[in-house]
Amino acid sequence: MSGVVPTAPEQPTDERENQIKSPDPRPDAPPDYNSHFIPGPPGPVIPVPAGYPGGLPVGYYSPQQPCAFPSYQLRAGIHPIQYQPGKYHMPNQPVPIPWMPGPALLPNCPPGLEYLTQLDSIHVLQHFEPLEMMTSFETNNRYDIKNNLDQMVYIVTEDTDDFTRNAYRTLRPFVLRVTDCMGREIMTMQRPFRCTCCCLCCPSARQELEVQCPPGVTIGFVAEHWNLCRAVYSIQNEKKDNVMRVR
Repeated sequence: MSGVVPTAPEQPTDERENQIKSPDPRPDAPPDYNSHFIPGPPGPVIPVPAGYPGGLPVGYYSPQQPCAFPSYQLRAGIHPIQYQPGKYHMPNQPVPIPWMPGPALLPNCPPGLEYLTQLDSIHVLQHFEPLEMMTSFETNNRYDIKNNLDQMVYIVTEDTDDFTRNAYRTLRPFVLRVTDCMGREIMTMQRPFRCTCCCLCCPSARQELEVQCPPGVTIGFVAEHWNLCRAVYSIQNEKKDNVMRVR
């Protein structure tokens, strides 16, 4: 018949589904990058340096070895370096404190004061207290006593309670404890409370510091004197006799 249009033969259902689905963009396997690799000429053989009878030094490896990072053990007496030596220390590492070498014991000298016989000057450095700066809450003061070589001689710590420090502020009574490099308390300084509400010329209104060395044995006092223009102090012995004057 002339009015019948011929049609294409019917395809199976599986073939038609494969033609409708888009091809998977992901490859089945990664490309072979080594297929186009052209090996170059072999490099020179590195000789073993002189002075290493056991082979290359620790931390080096030979290109002939199959493993790029061979396993090795440190020899006895060798410790791994934790950080690069230099001026600055890594965090969480204790910073060493240089202490002044301890002098020999001297006769007729209180124990612990032999350091002062070798010094002509000392530096008193107060520790910075961030809590006190931010909140105005008085904390125990701490001081470092150093020599001219920046070596630690003594450590001075204040021993007072929180109420006394914050109630009386600069007029508070306090106790200062001086310790050496061994942590021994070699000197104690005590200042009692003195009311300054009355006239400054009154002896009961002037400050006085008692010095004990060793702790419990009084060796002198530091007494304040009334002066209209400047602060004047006197160094006294255990009998409160004036020995020196400080302005």
